[in-house]
Amino acid sequence: MIVTIDGPAGAGKSSIAHQVASRLGFEFLDTGALYRAATLAAMRDSINLDDAERLASFVGTIAITWRDKAVWIDDENVSEQIRTPEVTQSIRHLADVPAVRAELSQLQRQIAAGRNIVTEGRDQGAEVFPDAECKVFLTASPLERAKRRMRQLAESGRYLSVEDVLAAQNQRDLEDRLRDVGRLRAADDAVVVNTDGMLPEQVLDTIVNLAKERMGDNNNA
Repeated sequence: MIVTIDGPAGAGKSSIAHQVASRLGFEFLDTGALYRAATLAAMRDSINLDDAERLASFVGTIAITWRDKAVWIDDENVSEQIRTPEVTQSIRHLADVPAVRAELSQLQRQIAAGRNIVTEGRDQGAEVFPDAECKVFLTASPLERAKRRMRQLAESGRYLSVEDVLAAQNQRDLEDRLRDVGRLRAADDAVVVNTDGMLPEQVLDTIVNLAKERMGDNNNA
C-alpha cells in the first residue's frame, strides 16, 4: 500500500510522514534523497548541470537504490554525502528538468512496487503515484505555516520576524504552484487535511486512521 502526503512548504509533511510510517509499520521513502543522489552523481562525473539533455540521459544510467532507510549509488551508501551545501545548492538543476523528473519518478515507482510505503512531496499523489491507495494533501493557512517555521528557525538560533518568514514562504508557494514540472497540487482524489488549530498528535491520528480505513477497504475488495 502507498500513502502519499503532499502539501505546501511549512505544512509539516516530512515530520508527519515519518510518524505515519512508524505508526503503520510502513517504510518512509525519502524522494528528496533520490534527487540528491542523482545530483551528487552528476557532480562527481562533472556533468554540466545546465545541460538538461545531458542530465536526463545521465540520470537514466545511474544505479540508485533505496534500502535499509538509506540511499545508495551502486554499492556506496551516500546518505551523508548528499546533505552537503554543494548538493543542496545544485539540486534545482535536476528537479526542474522534465525528463529527469520522469526518470526519478519511475525509479520511485520501482522502489515502491510491492512494498508498504509512505512518501511526501508536492506531486506524489497527483503525478508520481496516481494509483496510490491513500492520498493526503496536508495544508494550513499561510500565517499558521509561517508561525511554525518561525518557531523552528528560533529553535536553531535563527530569529526572523513572522512578516519576513511569511514573505519568503509566499514567494516559495507561488514558485511551487507555477513550476513547469512537479507543480504543487492536490490529486483529484486526495483528502485535504487543514491543520489550523490541530495539535501534531491530532494530525497524525487523522492520517493514520484514514490510511487504516483505506487498508480495510482494500482487504474487503
